[in-house]
Amino acid sequence: MTTAPTVAFFTRLLDDATAASRYALATAQIQQAERHGIGRAWVAQHHFHAAEGGLPSPLVFLAHVAAATTDIRLGTGVITLPLEDPVRVAEDAAVADLLSGGRVDLGLGSGGTPSSFVPFGEDVRDKAPTYDRKLRTLLDGLAGRDVGAGNTLYPDAGDLADRIWQATFSAPGGHRAGVHGHGLLLSRTQPRRADRLHAPLSELQDPIIDAYLDALPEGATPRITASRTVFVADDRAEALRFAEVGLRRAAEGFRRQGQTIPGDSIDELIAALDTHLGTPEDVAESLAADRTLARATEVASQVHSVDAPHEHVLRSIALFADEVAPALGYALSPSTPDTLTLKENA
Repeated sequence: MTTAPTVAFFTRLLDDATAASRYALATAQIQQAERHGIGRAWVAQHHFHAAEGGLPSPLVFLAHVAAATTDIRLGTGVITLPLEDPVRVAEDAAVADLLSGGRVDLGLGSGGTPSSFVPFGEDVRDKAPTYDRKLRTLLDGLAGRDVGAGNTLYPDAGDLADRIWQATFSAPGGHRAGVHGHGLLLSRTQPRRADRLHAPLSELQDPIIDAYLDALPEGATPRITASRTVFVADDRAEALRFAEVGLRRAAEGFRRQGQTIPGDSIDELIAALDTHLGTPEDVAESLAADRTLARATEVASQVHSVDAPHEHVLRSIALFADEVAPALGYALSPSTPDTLTLKENA
């Protein structure tokens, strides 16, 4: 990519608190991101399991966040489409977009947690064809086409169909996103095969980008968001103290799912889980070595899996925006502190 990537913030709502408190803390983190010129906030959807994120209704949450912010874009990263009614997703997204003043981006994925499919009457083994079928219906709705019995969406979705993103771990998934002219969402880490346990993340994600770019329609503008685990602190020892707890917990979770996470020292876990942490200088150097980020149009930082306490997340957001992003030439948005303060105090 020839232009500097923009900057986003990604939150997973994993604080050790009640659901209501989690939502309040996440809102404050997104306000902090906006205050420091970060251009977009992504939130993940997870059903049933508080330890995975605890946000089953991201569009409801983003409508709330829209009322507490002014300019920052708000994206779902992602809605698990096989578990949803696609017409309902289109309706909810259209309403949330209107309430936000056109700030919603709709990120979609096929889903990861097999047990979550059962309560929705879906079979995880069929998630790929289910995703494709529901995606067609969703796109029809957003485009104002007939979604059944002559019905079309109200309110209409405006240009929301131009703000769809697809998340994937694979080159075929990159091709699918490209064919539709959608944005591409790349994960902060990916499973490695047994013979590539120490492969850099770029070796896994560059082929996805290649497939995406090859499939883009003529004249379409690439949109590539690369999410990365980033925890910035004033002191590296402080960052390592939180990482020691969070990364070990994350590694145990991945191992229970059948993934091989090599090593047990904190440095080995940092490498295995593709984590960037330390002082602003440490993080800038680490991110600069990630070749995939040079191909991204947006870099999204998320503190997960370090999962530091809220006040340290706020500090990490500020340090990333104020020191790391400028050092790497990333593009920030103009902040609006006066307007945002009024919203916070309303």
